[in-house]
Amino acid sequence: MSYAQNRYQGQLGDFAALAAADERSTFITRTYAHLAGAIAVFAALEVVMLTSGVAESLMQVLAMQWGGLIMMGMFIVVSMVASNWAVSAVSPATQYAGLGLYVLAESIIFAPLLLIANHMDPSGSLIQSAAITTLVLFGGLTATVFITRKDFSFLRSILVFGSIAALGFMLLAIVFPGHLQLGAIFLYAMIALACGYILYDTSNVLHHYRIGQHVAASLALFASVALLFWYILRLFLSRRD
Repeated sequence: MSYAQNRYQGQLGDFAALAAADERSTFITRTYAHLAGAIAVFAALEVVMLTSGVAESLMQVLAMQWGGLIMMGMFIVVSMVASNWAVSAVSPATQYAGLGLYVLAESIIFAPLLLIANHMDPSGSLIQSAAITTLVLFGGLTATVFITRKDFSFLRSILVFGSIAALGFMLLAIVFPGHLQLGAIFLYAMIALACGYILYDTSNVLHHYRIGQHVAASLALFASVALLFWYILRLFLSRRD
């Protein structure tokens, strides 16, 4: 789930949309470079967790009563803390700590799912296909925003409502596993929600972030990409079932 928020602070510089062309270009380049770095670190952490046995330990936690609820609660809290740090106007070190903390939290959440995917398809083609699909969708949505220059900030209320509704369904599915199953319709709805977040976050990069907020912008984009990858991978896994 994407929990990134847009809280802009005057001491960080002009809004990217109002800045000089070279400053705006530098901001966008830094944002996507940080996004690429976050994805690379995430991938490296997953390799470590899958090969070291950490993923199996996390799977055991999920198998415990209320284990899924506990992990979800911890992820939400950590995500909120990381987002607060990433938008800090006081310390660049705090911003990077926020981004790093969020990437770590995502890698912990993803590890059991990737472990299941590896067991179902030891060749890794399933994970690879999900990753390629995610990148293609992300690239297409990003190109749409950059070509049209459209401001998708109007999606905020829809995305917030959709996120709250999705969180409610997930909590009910965890608390009442035998009575509520989140099927294919839910997965497609969550993929659509993730695409909406990518449109929203990408348009914020063009229109609403300030020049010094490339770390916060990259965190928001990473959260949206991770959300999209999660549900595409789950969709692919459901088809294998």
